[in-house]
Amino acid sequence: MFAPSAAKSPATPAEPGQVQESGGMSAMSNYVKLINNFDSLKLTTFRASIDAFIDEVNGGRADLVDALYSLTEKEMAFRQDRVNRSMVVISHFPFVKTFDDYDFSYQPRLNRDEVLDLRNLRFVERAENVVFMGTPGTGKTHLAVSVGIEYAKSRYMTYFVNCNDLIMQLKKAKHENTLARRLKHFASYSVLIIDEVGFLPIDAEDSNLLFQLISMRYERHPTAFTTNKSFNRWGEVFGDPVITNAILDRVLHHSRVFQIVGPSYRMKGKGELFKED
Repeated sequence: MFAPSAAKSPATPAEPGQVQESGGMSAMSNYVKLINNFDSLKLTTFRASIDAFIDEVNGGRADLVDALYSLTEKEMAFRQDRVNRSMVVISHFPFVKTFDDYDFSYQPRLNRDEVLDLRNLRFVERAENVVFMGTPGTGKTHLAVSVGIEYAKSRYMTYFVNCNDLIMQLKKAKHENTLARRLKHFASYSVLIIDEVGFLPIDAEDSNLLFQLISMRYERHPTAFTTNKSFNRWGEVFGDPVITNAILDRVLHHSRVFQIVGPSYRMKGKGELFKED
């Protein structure tokens, strides 16, 4: 290692690919300075891996360039992971689940390849909306979150919000005369995920607020929706046929729709509870 031995001794020529110690207090001083520099530069992985790095080079198990490359790869991976975790928190996801966590075998009628194609950045670049439609427990929100995580990791500004929470925020902004600013805020996200459209009915006034937001995002940024209502029942949700048609027109014009027809994950393995005696 760069740290000096207890007593000074003549320097031994380094083998090819090795880091040669300089010996004496100078080496110890430089090693300590190196550690301090890592701390100052916030090179966390460098700081944690430097001793193993020196041992590998001095022991002849890796040449200097290969060891440095490995060290920088670890630091880059650490920083990317930190960014990913930060983006996930900022995006307000209710949980962290990826496509790999989804059991496609439990929903065999759902086209796995088409769903996984959402990882492609074309979804954002083309401002294509995504709708996950299905009965409760079929994994709609799971898949919507998975989409969001993919894009948050790619540093697209992503935000997840429950539909009724969104309506409440817009109503509050309207009463406080800050609606324009709040609409602009939600319209600016690269990917907006609106969960549980249709879980509760929305009156005409509130439907108009949602329409304004969808209209502002239309053909600019994609919006993902989850819903347990088929489109022919959205009129029941929004209460006004004119607003309903206007919303559907903008949601479906550029969109991918995934209908999930299958049993509830939450009821998996609980079928025996519903058998008649």
